Amino acid sequence: MTQDIRLLPRLIVPDPDRASEFYQAALGAEQVFRASLNDDGRPSVVDHRLGGSFFRLSPAVPSWGWLAPDETGGPGVLIEIEVDDPDATGERMIAHGAELVVPIENRPYGKRSGRVRDPFGHLWIITGEVREDRRRRTLRM
Repeated sequence: MTQDIRLLPRLIVPDPDRASEFYQAALGAEQVFRASLNDDGRPSVVDHRLGGSFFRLSPAVPSWGWLAPDETGGPGVLIEIEVDDPDATGERMIAHGAELVVPIENRPYGKRSGRVRDPFGHLWIITGEVREDRRRRTLRM
């Protein structure tokens, strides 16, 4: 039996609206859905499309075991994003408040990649194809 299965990562963040603004500005994510189940108007879930992929944002709810990375001592997952221009994506994320953790540079396994920590504590591996015109360029902060 063939099933139509999608994996939808849900990032737990302190402020889903602020996180949504960051991912839209830094990665070009498109907000496709926002639901608020609270009287205060804060979202319970915000869905995004990023290329052909989707991810969700939700607020921390300690009573459910939903904790943001800063509340658990760090992220429990690495999120890998494959893009045409890893350097430009890394620079855009840093310009919007992310922190460079591992420089974006050509790797011996044939990819150009590095890591950033977004303002909400999640670690992103930014990767793409090695290009000749970028061999001399390395994103470092």
